[in-house]
Amino acid sequence: MKVKVAPLQRTRGQAMVEYMVVVAALTFALFYPITDASSPDQPRTTVQIMINGFRQAYENISAALSIPE
Repeated sequence: MKVKVAPLQRTRGQAMVEYMVVVAALTFALFYPITDASSPDQPRTTVQIMINGFRQAYENISAALSIPE
């Protein structure tokens, strides 16, 4: 005897698998060590490069705002 499964129940699990594949790919891309121009001898992750960029931008903005008129 075959049990009939509604189409909605079959697609629910597929969406979860697709979501997990995308999350795993993004996590891998963000935390995989790569070399960049600023540190060719030591590989850094994309997250470290982004944080360094934000830090440098904040320092530049802070320095520009602290200049007296």
